[in-house]
Amino acid sequence: MAKHRVGVIGLGMALKPHLKSLEELSDRVEIAACFTPSAERRKAFAAANKHPVVDSLGAILGDKSIDVVFVLTPPMSHLELVEQCAVAGKHVLLEKPIDFTSARGEQQVAAMDKADRKFAVMLQHRFRDASRKLRAAVQSGELGELVSASASIRWWRTPEYFAQPGRGMKARDGGGVLITQAIHTLDLFQSLTGPIAKVTAFAKTSPLRKIDTEDIVAGAIEFKNGAIGTIDATTVSYPGFPEKLELACTNATAVLNAETLDIYFKDGRHAHHEGAASKSGGTDPMAFPNDAHKGLIVDFLYAIDNNREPESSGRESLKVMRLIEAMLASAEQGRPVAIG
Repeated sequence: MAKHRVGVIGLGMALKPHLKSLEELSDRVEIAACFTPSAERRKAFAAANKHPVVDSLGAILGDKSIDVVFVLTPPMSHLELVEQCAVAGKHVLLEKPIDFTSARGEQQVAAMDKADRKFAVMLQHRFRDASRKLRAAVQSGELGELVSASASIRWWRTPEYFAQPGRGMKARDGGGVLITQAIHTLDLFQSLTGPIAKVTAFAKTSPLRKIDTEDIVAGAIEFKNGAIGTIDATTVSYPGFPEKLELACTNATAVLNAETLDIYFKDGRHAHHEGAASKSGGTDPMAFPNDAHKGLIVDFLYAIDNNREPESSGRESLKVMRLIEAMLASAEQGRPVAIG
């Protein structure tokens, strides 16, 4: 396979698992240039890492030898950066979410389609081992038809987390618990259950933080196949608990606790897959291994090499954005909202 030269834009909190994964994939990629607008952050990164640092965005976009760009910046910057990468002819892997609205995300997908470049979004929970095993069970049909399903993301974020300028504010993050924390689990949830047709939700900001986005959300959902279920998401549940999915089907019930999977079949069988303990729901939001990041990046590179759509493509990531928008719209309007 071809060895890709990668430019990295954004050297903040999201960088660590991306960088570790790229370093472990040195047979497939070369980190050619790293950039952030902050001179102080560039200096700190250069002191701690061996990778080349450049002092302008143009140094990455204008380098024809760089064919892949990782964009790891806050959501409000995504549209402009992805459009610039598209014009420069770069394949793009974007840190989640695709943007703060699905409409802006659609603009990015259109720009990348026009440029005929591959476009993926880092929604890595699909690439956990237990998630892959559950997907295989769903796709095989052995679980039967979905009857009921639930997603529970009861996490905790500290005052120090929200002390970072702009954290939890619409002006920087575009949204709260749904788009910033729960989005990974909700993306995986929809990929396993199939489309959600309608949602009725409540969303509030707790008195624990001075933010203007939601940190408590509860919703009832109806799937297109007629099944019903619930979504529960928050960052006020101290000390933070593993995210949980449950799929109750006609032949079995599957329970995914972070990276541990249990499937209870009605014929008496029990399938168990023990996974890594989940710690990212608590004090340290980056307390997780990089395996799933690495799996998504490998899929993205194969998509480039084999001219196919990445599994976690920009287009695919719009589905979870539309669910989040419908939940927030329902909470604001006080009525059920259909998802197109």
